[in-house]
Amino acid sequence: MKSADARHETDPQEQTSTLRLIWPQWQGAGQEMVGQLLPEAPLDRARRGYALGARFLEAMLPEHDGPTEVVPVPQEESGSTGGIESREQILASLDAAQEILSRHGDAPRILTLGGECSVSVVPFTELARRHGEDLAVVWIDAHPDVDTPETGYDGYHAMAVSAIVGQGDPEILDRLPAAVDPARVALAGLHDGEQDALAHLDEWGLSSFSPADLRESTRPLLDWLAGTGAGKVAVHLDVDVVDSDEAALGLGLVPGGLTRAQVRRIIADLDEAADVVGLSIAEFIPRSVLAMEALVDGLPLTER
Repeated sequence: MKSADARHETDPQEQTSTLRLIWPQWQGAGQEMVGQLLPEAPLDRARRGYALGARFLEAMLPEHDGPTEVVPVPQEESGSTGGIESREQILASLDAAQEILSRHGDAPRILTLGGECSVSVVPFTELARRHGEDLAVVWIDAHPDVDTPETGYDGYHAMAVSAIVGQGDPEILDRLPAAVDPARVALAGLHDGEQDALAHLDEWGLSSFSPADLRESTRPLLDWLAGTGAGKVAVHLDVDVVDSDEAALGLGLVPGGLTRAQVRRIIADLDEAADVVGLSIAEFIPRSVLAMEALVDGLPLTER
C-alpha cells in the first residue's frame, strides 16, 4: 500500500509516460435507447453524443507531454448481428485500438477517454495481459454492464464487463489479449439494471457495492481489494454513477447514485491503496453542447 505522502507526490516521468487514449466510440449504445433517453436532440446528433463527450474530456484535461492517440472510429452504424448492434464497426474500432496499444507496449499506464463504456475493454484486458493476477478492476457505474448477446439488450456498451471477464461474444473475446478473473472485479455504485443481466453477478462470481455501501466510507471496497491480493488496479468511471439529481452527466438520468465528492473520494482512496495503472472516463453526454450545436448549425459564415 502506498503511503499518504507518496500518493501526493507527482512523478513527472510517470505522468509523461502515461498513454492518453482518446476513443470517441458511440456505436455501442443501442439506437433505440439513445432516441428514448436523449429526445431533445435530433437522433443523428444524439447518436454521436459520446464522440462529442470524448472530445470535451480531452479539452478539459491539462496538456499532456506523453503519448496521445486517437482511436479511429467508423462513422457508420448497422443493425444487430448475432445479438450485437453495429458489430462490424465495433470490431473495426477494437482492432484499431489493439494496434495502437501494440505500439505503446512500454507505456506503464493508460488513461482512456470515451466514448461509451466499451472503451475500457481493450486497455483493461491489455493491462490484464501484462499484470496477470496482480491486477484488479473496479467498475464505477450505475449499471452492471454484464449483458451478453443472449440478453435482452444488444448495445455492446452494456457487455463491457462481460468481455473483460471472458464472457460473451466469441468473435470479440478471440481478439482480446487476456481476461480478468471475476473474483478480481468489483462493481461500485451499482443501483440500476435489468434482471437478465444482473443474474450474471452471482453466476460469474462478481462483487458489487451499492451507493449506500460506499456513501460514508470506501472501506468495504478497500477491504475487497485487499482480499484480492492485487497490487495494481484499473478503474472505470461511467459518469452516470453520479446522482442525476446533482448533475446530469450520462445518457440515462439515474437518480440515487453517488455524489461527485463521493466518487472522487473513492478513486482517491483506491489510488492510495494500490497502483492505478488504468483509468477510463466514459459515457459523458454534454447535453448543453448538443443544444448549442443545434443553435449554431448553418448560421452565416460558419460553413467550411
